[in-house]
Parts: sequence; structure tokens; C-alpha cells
Amino acid sequence: MALRMTVVLLCCMPIFALAAEPFGTDLDGHPIERISPPGAKAVVLFFAASDCPISNRYIPEMKRLEREYAPQGVHFLWVYPNPGDTAAVVRRHDEQFDVHADTVLDTEQRLTRMADATITPQVAVFIATAEGLREVYRGRIDDRYLELGRERPAATRHDLELAIRAVLANGTVPKPGGPAVGCSIVPRNSL
Repeated sequence: MALRMTVVLLCCMPIFALAAEPFGTDLDGHPIERISPPGAKAVVLFFAASDCPISNRYIPEMKRLEREYAPQGVHFLWVYPNPGDTAAVVRRHDEQFDVHADTVLDTEQRLTRMADATITPQVAVFIATAEGLREVYRGRIDDRYLELGRERPAATRHDLELAIRAVLANGTVPKPGGPAVGCSIVPRNSL
């Protein structure tokens, strides 16, 4: 029985998770070695930064999406890739914005590279396959921001929500309708 459990765990782990290094750490410093819990239909990585005003403006929308879709098997991870976002900084940020989400400090930027994320806020959606996790969407959350300094009063296209709905319906995931707009992720090696 133990051997079968080991085989099941190994076959369900994403291919990129088989590396010896964890994806990052939680806010208590524990390594995150798995980003997809068993049975998850999709994993959404939300790349955030405590000091990015655009990222912070999306917190209510991300909280709404998580409330709506987590019960349907969508796992949300809030990923902080910038070196300045330490556990203490992110804890204060989460308290300020009333965030109670699974959080990864991506200090080595493994998830950032895996999702090819370049700015915050940006999202990536992965689904489990027999080979591991496969990215099906990467880009903006919605079309509220046209460019830096130009914002609509409200979004007219909800790209991430459309992607999640498509995954849950086993449909074709639409491409983002435009580029993500936000703050550049600080490369780890630039400090």
C-alpha cells in the first residue's frame, strides 16, 4: 500500500516539481514543494507585489474569484516574486488588505520563470495532466487597465474568469484580449 501511495504521488506531481528545490516558501518559512493539491481542477498563480498600486487594486477582484471558484476545485496561490517582499512585509500587506490566501514567497523566482511572469499583477492558470501541470493561460486579469496611467472605470472583459470557466467546462481556454499592465517584477539577480 505504501508503494502504491508513493507511485500515485509521483505520477500526479507536475514534471517541473520533481526538481530537488522547492517552489518557494510560505510566510512561516516552510518550503512549498507542491502547488497543485490532489483533485484540483486548475491552479491559478496570482503574481502580486506589496508595493505595486495596480496589483493592490486587483486584490478585491482576486478575492472574489477565489471565493467563487475555489469551491469548484480551483486552487489559488498568491505569489510574491520581488526580493523586497519578505515574510514580514507580505504579512503586513495581507493584514492591510484583509487577504487570507495561500501565499508563496518566490524568492528564487522559480514560479516566476515557470509561468514566464514579468509584471504584477499577472496570472497563470495550470491544469493537471498525466505528464504534470500544463499552462493553459497567462496574462491579464481583465481589461480595466489599458496602459500605465490609463484605466477604465470598470472592466469590460474578464479574461481570467473566462479562462477559469473554460477549464471547468473542459472547453477551449481563450487567449488574453490584451497585455497585462502593471509593475515590473524585480529580477532576483539585480540586487
